[in-house]
Amino acid sequence: MFSILRRRFLGQAASAGIIWSADLSFGRFLRAPSQATNSGVPARVYVDFERRITTLDRNLSGSFLEHLGCAIYDGIYDSGSRLSDPNGFRRDVMAEVRDLGVAIICYPGGNFVSGDNWLDGVGAKQDRLRVVDKAWKSIDTNQFGTNEFVTWCRAVGTQPLMAVNLGTGTPEQAAALVEYCNVEKGTEWSELRRKHGAAEPYNVKYWCLGNEMDGPWQIGHMPATEYGLKAQDAARQMRAVDPSVKLVACGSSGPFISTYLEWDRQVLEECYDYVDAISLHRYFDNARETNGDSSKFVALNLSMEQQIEQVSAVCDVVRGRKRSRKRLWLSFDEWNVWYRARSGDGHRQEAPHLLEEIYNLEDALLVGGLINSLLRRADRVRIACLAQLVNVIAPIMTNASGLFRQTIYYPYSWALQFARGNVLNLQVDSPAYEVSEIGQVPYVDVAGTQDIEGGKICLFILNRDLSKAHEIEVIWQGNPPARVLASQVLTGDDLKAVNSFEQPRRVVPQPFERPTAAARTRFEVPARAYAVVQWAV
Repeated sequence: MFSILRRRFLGQAASAGIIWSADLSFGRFLRAPSQATNSGVPARVYVDFERRITTLDRNLSGSFLEHLGCAIYDGIYDSGSRLSDPNGFRRDVMAEVRDLGVAIICYPGGNFVSGDNWLDGVGAKQDRLRVVDKAWKSIDTNQFGTNEFVTWCRAVGTQPLMAVNLGTGTPEQAAALVEYCNVEKGTEWSELRRKHGAAEPYNVKYWCLGNEMDGPWQIGHMPATEYGLKAQDAARQMRAVDPSVKLVACGSSGPFISTYLEWDRQVLEECYDYVDAISLHRYFDNARETNGDSSKFVALNLSMEQQIEQVSAVCDVVRGRKRSRKRLWLSFDEWNVWYRARSGDGHRQEAPHLLEEIYNLEDALLVGGLINSLLRRADRVRIACLAQLVNVIAPIMTNASGLFRQTIYYPYSWALQFARGNVLNLQVDSPAYEVSEIGQVPYVDVAGTQDIEGGKICLFILNRDLSKAHEIEVIWQGNPPARVLASQVLTGDDLKAVNSFEQPRRVVPQPFERPTAAARTRFEVPARAYAVVQWAV
């Protein structure tokens, strides 16, 4: 048996002879020699309502929209479509996003933001200039900008996570955008907003200080210390305009870049006292990282947890060096599966078809695992954004006639629908299998939440076994739940199965037999499956 325990359970794990290595730089699992891997016994999930990781921040299930490909134009905005409202917003997309309940959406990028002048996208539409987007080699008409985005956010019931340009842009321009958005009246930029038809301030709370400035591909790429000083200056100027804003410094663009973690350290040495969080990005693939090994691919969410631990450790080292009382939180504001549709050259076209990744069943299974990882680390990660939302590496795809839901839509929608309240600190004992460069990996991965106010508990269950169903035994500490409210599973015989406009329901959730409500609850999760079960308590 293999046991993955959160850090609160390390003592119990040690007594069982199995622990997740505290040496996260190696990212390996340590297993007692006497411990046998056995796929014929049930996976046990110990649920104690008194063991809680944290209260869940709804912003953990955010998303992302960038001026890239057909994400904005022909995605959420299409002024010439019969499906659009008088603002040019696609009604069908708005309904879909509203029903999802996305809590926060990052905008306008992404690589795009490092070359963007926000002033190009405000004011009378007939006066807005068409510009070359140097990040994606496309033409941006600027018919959709800051005011349209905030209006759209309000229409779908979400809040903006605004990014400022710290590539070609200046701290002064970043502060001007805060003033435009958040000051009521009586100043240069607030009066310009009012002139543009928005009398009331937008009160945008969350702001990203640039995007992936560590990357040589980024417009305005600079060394870490230089960026840290620029972020510090921007933070001071932005807070002078609105002291209530929450600011996210630009962390490493991923663990595969050579400056990973050292970039984060150097940046925070300069701006730790002026920001609230640092960003993390990660895109997972079933090629370079796995050589096409699907059993390894569906275990990659564990490397997300390793990344979170590593960046958290860097934050805490800098905190110690500065003797600061402030503890930074993390913003995992770009994450997804992405490795097929990689070409980013728009050939000077408007709304070119770029990065339109088509997702299959195994992608959805990993996305479910990644959601489980984010829930388990919700004590440190307060914002996380599935990148992106529409058409570009996205759960929703559109054409002129309508839309369809990609496979990854479903685990994401379950997180938004069912994850509420407290994140539970579960103990999970599962049979395991060996994965190269990782070690022993549990077949069954479980995260859970408890909504005390609503009287509900929910378990999110990934069965990584590609050939066998696994029995789950949930052992409730204290009173068991009264009844099952919902139980769904995403599974299928073909890991490569995809949805499309022609076959939009090839991979969709299915109901499965509702577990009983008892002190020990047993049920089976199929092979190659991600499931959700909700009980009333």
